[in-house]
Amino acid sequence: MSYLLMWLEAPLQSWGADSRFGNRTTLPFPTRSGLSGLLCCAKGLRGEQREWLNHMNACPLTIRAFARQKNGQLSRQPMLQDFQMVGSGYNADDKWENLLVPKKSDGKKPAMTSGAKIVYRHYLQDMAFACVLKMPQDEAKDIGDALVMPVWELSLGRRNCPPSERIFQGVFDDEDAALTAAASLAKEKDRGEIFTVYEGSVDNGDEIWTLNDVPVCFGDRKIYRDRQVTLFFKNTA
Repeated sequence: MSYLLMWLEAPLQSWGADSRFGNRTTLPFPTRSGLSGLLCCAKGLRGEQREWLNHMNACPLTIRAFARQKNGQLSRQPMLQDFQMVGSGYNADDKWENLLVPKKSDGKKPAMTSGAKIVYRHYLQDMAFACVLKMPQDEAKDIGDALVMPVWELSLGRRNCPPSERIFQGVFDDEDAALTAAASLAKEKDRGEIFTVYEGSVDNGDEIWTLNDVPVCFGDRKIYRDRQVTLFFKNTA
């Protein structure tokens, strides 16, 4: 078994685990589903991918978060909230443009409106994450090659969040070596560790979260299941 190290860094990232169309929130770290979607883009995988997802979900995942440092102090940016107008500016009398105007379940526009809707989007700013996946060595190499030469464009949670650093950072013999390499890269970039996320309920952890972010099926009708993760916060005192 080997340990694949991915480095996710960008001005903006967004990792939704429990979002609705009108209000897309983000977790403070990458989701299982988001990472699986990223790898699907790299490998050019379409459709439900039930068998592949089941295999990938069994690969242990560790995530370490890094924020920018200034004068030796962590400088973590606040979450950004943006909004978009959906359905505005279209001619409802044009049958094609009318298809782009949001409708109710009965196919009609909401009463007293033109059909336009404000939707909100939330983003992490200037964060970096080291994501370590444990998997067979040949698979790790195959995924690494795909991340270097992806079939489709890669993004960090949403299409408007392109990475600002190469994602694939190597394959290692053990997790400690992968995390040490991540720490070295973070030091070069003047970033400091904030927290680490381990899968499952771990003794002596600072927080335990239950997330609905394990992808069972992609495609037209996506299906997810729950998992638990444990957060360990870095003591910066």
